[in-house]
Amino acid sequence: MANGTLPAFSYIVPDVDDDAHDGTPLEADTWLQTNVVIPLSGNPAFAPGGDGLLIVNFDEAADSDITHGGGLISPVLWGPIAKVGYTQTSSTLYQHQSMLRTVMDLLGLPNPPGAAATAPSMWEFFVQK
Repeated sequence: MANGTLPAFSYIVPDVDDDAHDGTPLEADTWLQTNVVIPLSGNPAFAPGGDGLLIVNFDEAADSDITHGGGLISPVLWGPIAKVGYTQTSSTLYQHQSMLRTVMDLLGLPNPPGAAATAPSMWEFFVQK
């Protein structure tokens, strides 16, 4: 990010203090804003017409939530290809397999593995080009 270039795909995992497991939601948000959002804001991929996408994926559920094999995912999508302020309107169930399929689709990668091959894509969250 420092030299203005980004890889096609990057995966960031904060530590347990910065992902709100052991820290507070405010601490997690501050870390995310400082280390990810602010640096990305100046990158051309995140400007209008760019193809940048930041996915912050929450997957926590109570231990007693075993519906459909566990909790649902709750992603926050940010970038010029994501719909602004969109809230899911369909009744489609999205889980990790859908996120994997969607990321692979966005990157143009064929043959999603395992259950991702038949999982619903999350295209409703994106601006269609």
